[in-house]
Amino acid sequence: MTNTHNRRNFIKNSGALAISAFLIPEFLKAGIKSTKKIGLQLYTVRKEMLADAAGTLKKLAAIGYTEIESARSEKGNYYGLSPKEIKTITSDLGMKLISGHVHIDTDWQRSIDDAAEAGQSYLISAVLPGNGQTIENYQRSADVFLKAGEDCKKVNIAFGYHNHATEFEKDKGQVLYDILLDRTTPDLVKMELDLGWVIAAGANPQYYFDKYPGRFPLWHLKDMDIKLKRSTEFGKGDVSISKLFDYAKKSGLKHFFIEQEEYTGTALESAQYDYTYVSKML
Repeated sequence: MTNTHNRRNFIKNSGALAISAFLIPEFLKAGIKSTKKIGLQLYTVRKEMLADAAGTLKKLAAIGYTEIESARSEKGNYYGLSPKEIKTITSDLGMKLISGHVHIDTDWQRSIDDAAEAGQSYLISAVLPGNGQTIENYQRSADVFLKAGEDCKKVNIAFGYHNHATEFEKDKGQVLYDILLDRTTPDLVKMELDLGWVIAAGANPQYYFDKYPGRFPLWHLKDMDIKLKRSTEFGKGDVSISKLFDYAKKSGLKHFFIEQEEYTGTALESAQYDYTYVSKML
């Protein structure tokens, strides 16, 4: 079976969502047993978080989200809240801050310390530490990630990397993303696979789940308009959300975070829509 043919398994043909008969067992085997495990990447509601972080978290809890991933903003890693404040707020709302996106820069140690104080299990680099779509830069970045993993391990936090589309470009015939996987070790560097961007880049998620089983404990769950390279509400784009979950166990999935970057209405309306869509699968 060709890579192109396999990739098409992840692209919706048309019409309503079709959930395979074995979808629910795969969820159960992966440990995702109920809507209690539905997470959201807060970049989805970034403007709302910057305007009223506590109020927005309360609205997300009312929708039903119980797991959260933060993202670095102009007000810091927690949208103006301190690590202790976001930990307390989410706990009081029946939510948990699982992960956070940061940069490996001059504030790196502070990001680690803040994540530990906030009670996070994961700290994720959202960008490469170096510049350039070259084998050499990805090799250097992989080495930096190994050191970052060691730094995080000291405080019982798992370090990881989140991809976009550019990682699946090639240099000298080699897929750059593969360098990060081949040059790092699973104990120190986890991968958060943004499934929407993988597919938009023309890559095949199944290939990575098969070749690197257990390396992807975190997912960004995202529907995409492939032609426009834009995210959209679940079921309105070209990604079969249900088919992706067939590979939950093989990937090593522990947590997934819904993420949507563009909207047809408001960010909170999209967050509600996507939550309802996924919760019907569970």
